[in-house]
Amino acid sequence: MNKTTTNIDKNQGIQIPPKGWAVLGLIGPSFIWCAEYIGSGEVILATRTGAILGHLIIWSVVFGIFLKYWIGMCGARYTVCTGEGMIDMFDRIPGPRHWVVWIVLVVQFISATISIGSIASAAGVFINSLIPISPYFGGWFVTIFCLTVVWSGVYNVLKMVMSFFVLLIIIGVLYVAITVFPGFQAFLQGFLLKMPGVPEWAYAQGGISQNPWNEVLPLLGWGAGGFASQVWYTYWVLGAGYGSAKGRGYGIPADLESLHRITRAGAERIKGWCRVVYTDATLAMIIGNTVTVSFLIAGAGVLGPQHLAPEGNQVATTLAKIFSSKWGEFGGLLFMISATVALISTQIGQMAGWPRLLADSFRICIPGFNKKFAWKTQFRGFLLFFLCTNIVIVFTLGLQPVILVQFSAILDGLLLTPLQAIWIVIGLYVVMPKLFNEESWKILKPHWILAVGLVIAFIVFGYFCIFQIPRTL
Repeated sequence: MNKTTTNIDKNQGIQIPPKGWAVLGLIGPSFIWCAEYIGSGEVILATRTGAILGHLIIWSVVFGIFLKYWIGMCGARYTVCTGEGMIDMFDRIPGPRHWVVWIVLVVQFISATISIGSIASAAGVFINSLIPISPYFGGWFVTIFCLTVVWSGVYNVLKMVMSFFVLLIIIGVLYVAITVFPGFQAFLQGFLLKMPGVPEWAYAQGGISQNPWNEVLPLLGWGAGGFASQVWYTYWVLGAGYGSAKGRGYGIPADLESLHRITRAGAERIKGWCRVVYTDATLAMIIGNTVTVSFLIAGAGVLGPQHLAPEGNQVATTLAKIFSSKWGEFGGLLFMISATVALISTQIGQMAGWPRLLADSFRICIPGFNKKFAWKTQFRGFLLFFLCTNIVIVFTLGLQPVILVQFSAILDGLLLTPLQAIWIVIGLYVVMPKLFNEESWKILKPHWILAVGLVIAFIVFGYFCIFQIPRTL
């Protein structure tokens, strides 16, 4: 046996992590994460909330994304250390057999159905604003198109085209936000945790509640994605092969024997990969905050003064005024094209992510399901299910995309998020010590600051769930 082979065996195949600027060459899951959530949450919710409530609720974007940053990053850190995704971590939480995963399965099955339908409905309305076809047909077309892409797994050329348009809308909204920037004093007032009242013009036009939390909660829910997005981030880390995730596939529990044999040198390598995921997740947080705040400022600076709030089947043409106010009719057309592409990109991300999450949950809760059906069969089965549910949702509620998106954002983004934060605390500080030998654990033990960030996220999102969501229903 040669020296190289011996070194790989001793460290369980864990590659040497990059250092310094080389880390930037290996970031990638953050871009997939951002591409998935820069869609309805930013294009529709942030712009609408800015138009209605103005700059004073910037805090809801910045603090919400910052707190979810701890959830996504810490979940991904667990994956880097163990080589398994977040759902398998949940299954190791002490208590009755599979109890956490059963909760996730039930709530996320409902969330997935409604959320995927809401994006299809919104995309259908945007397509209707571009070409003279029914928004119902537009929503069905988006569903079939995204299903075909995810089913085939052919992303490369399409990803380049979609990335171009998503980048275009980001650059455009950054420019608009700069031109209507309210000044640093007004901007800083947005961090004072104030809750402005809904202006009279907004609730007078109908469809908008006088309770400002009805607008803020959905934005909190889907800023940086919801519960599912944090789970999917662990999948994208698995795909990138950071640390112990190298060479592992989706839906495979950790190799406990190998983890327990990891040497000090192997643990040091894993710790180096943890720093890579810290950088990757931090980049996603910066992008998410910059883009979402820009949409909010653009809504406040362009739509607010015109007393326009995106609503119903006019949501696309109303939002397009953000660009048409600067670049005329061509700008409005460019916005609608780019926003449509952003929504399709989000839908592809959702249709690639939720079947993985649900397949993981079924595998754990119903072992016979996994034995009877191969993973690819499960994945495609869920896609066909979402095809059927989208047809129904788009047909029945396709002209009310804002209501659908807001409800989905609360359901997926807030309902389980506080529990997700505390479950990850248990995963990092209770479950992980049992998976490694004492020497490795001393190296891989998470810093206490991670627990602080997660506990604060638990408290804050728990407050929203217990006190504010009931008041908005």
